[in-house]
Amino acid sequence: MSRNYHVIRNPHGGWDAKAERASRASSHHRTQAEAEAAAKGYAQGVGGGEVRIHGRDGKIRDSDTVAPARDPNPPKDTRH
Repeated sequence: MSRNYHVIRNPHGGWDAKAERASRASSHHRTQAEAEAAAKGYAQGVGGGEVRIHGRDGKIRDSDTVAPARDPNPPKDTRH
């Protein structure tokens, strides 16, 4: 079973790694990179999934598939 995670800006400062449809963040971090690494670790621990990274404006700016989930666009995703 895969689960998707989002890296979002916390209104009180820092960044949160949050599971999709969760009411609370899984963890809080000082930097976006730290939150992204944590979200990828959580996704890998539950069988893979998508990690969606939001920018400061709240819009999704990047998405990464974490194994063993299947990448929906494998030929186009060359950054990761």
